[in-house]
Amino acid sequence: MSAAVEATDGAVQAAPAFEFIDCDIHPALKHKKALHPYLEQRWRDHLDSYGALAHCVYAGRGGPYPRFTPETARRDAWPPTGHPPGSDLEFMQEQHLDAHGVKFGILQPIVGANNARNTDLSAALCTATNDWQIDEFTSKDKRLKASIHICAEDAELAVKEIERRAGDRSFAQIQLGSRSVEPIGRKRYWPIFEAAERTNIPIGFHVGGPSPYAPSPSGWPDYYIEDHHVLTHSAHAQVASMILEGVFEIFPKVRVVMIEAGFAWVPSLGWRLDNHWRKLRSETPLCKSPPSDYLKRNVWFTTQPAEEPEQRDDLRLLFDLIGFDRMMFATDYPHWDYDDPKRAIVMPMSEAERRMLFHDNAMNFYANLDRKTMP
Repeated sequence: MSAAVEATDGAVQAAPAFEFIDCDIHPALKHKKALHPYLEQRWRDHLDSYGALAHCVYAGRGGPYPRFTPETARRDAWPPTGHPPGSDLEFMQEQHLDAHGVKFGILQPIVGANNARNTDLSAALCTATNDWQIDEFTSKDKRLKASIHICAEDAELAVKEIERRAGDRSFAQIQLGSRSVEPIGRKRYWPIFEAAERTNIPIGFHVGGPSPYAPSPSGWPDYYIEDHHVLTHSAHAQVASMILEGVFEIFPKVRVVMIEAGFAWVPSLGWRLDNHWRKLRSETPLCKSPPSDYLKRNVWFTTQPAEEPEQRDDLRLLFDLIGFDRMMFATDYPHWDYDDPKRAIVMPMSEAERRMLFHDNAMNFYANLDRKTMP
């Protein structure tokens, strides 16, 4: 395959001429009790009797139509077995890993394990999710790397799970949601960042996550398109919280990636925070440098969903402002807004920049990827 292909309108497409790293693949449970074999009997009985009360409003069941129906998936992603998209490894291999030359794929489970209000139950579900990822995916395909699911609302239990998985090369990152009960920079969450720095494991903030609050400052959206858009606002807030509350000053080696949250907002967030910081810096003594410095030092971003301005040079300008070394490619397989690596990120790029985006940046960010197999 050539380094680029021509679109029908003559635009250059960003198809990689080498194996690439996909920073967002969603594995799914085959059925609702798929985690039961990894749970103690007490938790199986608990789930069967009471379920798991989630960090969301009591009314409703969560996942309102049409956002999670059916399974947030592209229509052709349903395997022949009839199980949910992302649950059948063989079909995932055929449709995505093999078909597109995925060298490594970072698994991002969104099975609700970190969403239970009962933090002991949540921690047990997170441990079960991590064991399940190994059994069903990473032990069967070495290209796949798991994410350490943790119960962030109980930092002590979260640290125990991080330490349990530290050193296991099946795991590439710690996974958090971009919506937490409190802003993630609060001191109650600091043990998680300390453990991440100590173990040299990066943190992936996937958009969404457990929260009992409306996603908008003005309440609940009326339309799906509103709800889908305001998901990204939580990523802005978490980045600002980590910077202003001193996470990156206290734990300077922590590196985080914001996943599936877009990225057009990044330059303006840096500009705005810098402007306010110059006037109000005495309020945030643990933010010792301009906020944009921490953005460029500690924070990375994945491409999907990529903003697609009409002028391709505008997209290129965004990458230049954020920094090509901060951007990592993701497909979001098997979700409906999946980005095909052969067609996504349509803009002028040099071969070196293309390689950074599709391969090198992720290799540098994730410490547990096997560099012996680099092309």
